[in-house]
Amino acid sequence: MMRHELLLTAIALIVLMVDLGLKPGKKKSIIPVTIVLFALHTIAGFLPAEAGELFGGMYRTGSLQIMMKNVLNIGVLIILLQSASWLKKPENLEKISEYFILMFSTLIGMNFMISSGDFLMFYLGLELATIPMAALSAFVHHQTKSAEAGIKLLLSSALSSGILLFGLSLIYGSVGSVYFSDVAASYSHAPMQILAFIFFFAGMAFKISLVPFHLWTADVYEGSPVNVTSYFSVISKGAASFIFITILYVVFNSIAFIWKDLIYVIAILTMTIGNLFALRQKNMKRFLAFSSIAQAGFILLGIIAGNKTGMTSVIYFVLIYIFSNLGAFGVVSAIFNATGKENMDDYDGLYHTNPKLSLLMMLSVFSLAGIPPVAGFFGKFFLFTSAASAGYYWLVFIAVLNATISLYYYLLVVKAMFINKNEQPIAYFKSDLTTRVALMICTLGIFFIGFWGQLYEIINNISIGILN
Repeated sequence: MMRHELLLTAIALIVLMVDLGLKPGKKKSIIPVTIVLFALHTIAGFLPAEAGELFGGMYRTGSLQIMMKNVLNIGVLIILLQSASWLKKPENLEKISEYFILMFSTLIGMNFMISSGDFLMFYLGLELATIPMAALSAFVHHQTKSAEAGIKLLLSSALSSGILLFGLSLIYGSVGSVYFSDVAASYSHAPMQILAFIFFFAGMAFKISLVPFHLWTADVYEGSPVNVTSYFSVISKGAASFIFITILYVVFNSIAFIWKDLIYVIAILTMTIGNLFALRQKNMKRFLAFSSIAQAGFILLGIIAGNKTGMTSVIYFVLIYIFSNLGAFGVVSAIFNATGKENMDDYDGLYHTNPKLSLLMMLSVFSLAGIPPVAGFFGKFFLFTSAASAGYYWLVFIAVLNATISLYYYLLVVKAMFINKNEQPIAYFKSDLTTRVALMICTLGIFFIGFWGQLYEIINNISIGILN
């Protein structure tokens, strides 16, 4: 029943034991061993599993939770493949096992969070996921920006966790239980319970980078290593979005008239501010940071629907977002590992020297922008449809305007690579095998997920149970 968590724990212990048994000059061999073990873990996640409860209902697992964990596993596998060449650099050789163990620790926390049946398990999973991420952001500790990113994430996370925990204490004080089912049965619009929900909402909004709780995002993303940034942007945000929508639907459904109005305003602010700030960015990591903030605003369109279509649309969009965003981050990572460059101006004329990377970056940003026929178009289409089905036509209209704005700044990257001239463009280079495999997986995902019509129906059939 706890297959994902137990297997991840076993892999982390194996990595630690292998590291202890290796001589300092042999640390590179940890990389293929870990990638193979995690690939087997990802495959094992799709095997039939038993649904049920543990620890008196604190831990719950079912087809929906298993599917979301498998989606995250696919994303982490791509990130591990993209990280291989960076980890082989001399300055990282002594910290390879630490990188993997920290990443698996955060993923274990996210899995517990996804399977939580009460607020205690939810909070423990959240903290287990957050604390190692601060260490990952400061992984290149000899660089000032990386150390600064770790401190900023740690302090910001501590503040947001305190706010969220205070909200949870108010929920427990007013209801007398932390179990989702008990809270849902007793929750009303009493003033203290509304205040408790606002504190909870603020803490979760920080994790998903919703405006006005987004100010940490760009600085932490810029200071962190590229592969860690992609992990924050995709895996962390995907897990937080899933448990957020689950708790809203299951626990706080009785006050939906309150949180839907709140989400309405925050969705508009998040989409608009994320897009407007992205227009000004020249550093690719900051650019993708504000892009991810805007994408979080689009995710809120599925959440505000409050029905099975919204739940399905969010999970479907997160799956597409994994391939699209990791495709873009994969190109940024490959270029940074080869040249150390990460500004948009450095990409001028890239197509003439590295056409394959340029084409993949173009596909990725087109998918993020929602241009047909790539997968991102279908993801945004279903989000817009779910919000429109609930009567939020003005919100959909504003979202369409923001999608148009996002198209402009995404095309700035395409313009730099294909049109802008550069006397000294980035020289041709060939990425290592693992990076090419990761980029190929992203390409296939961007192309084929949108045309696999049955996938949306499969997710829809699984997600029905959460609203019953």
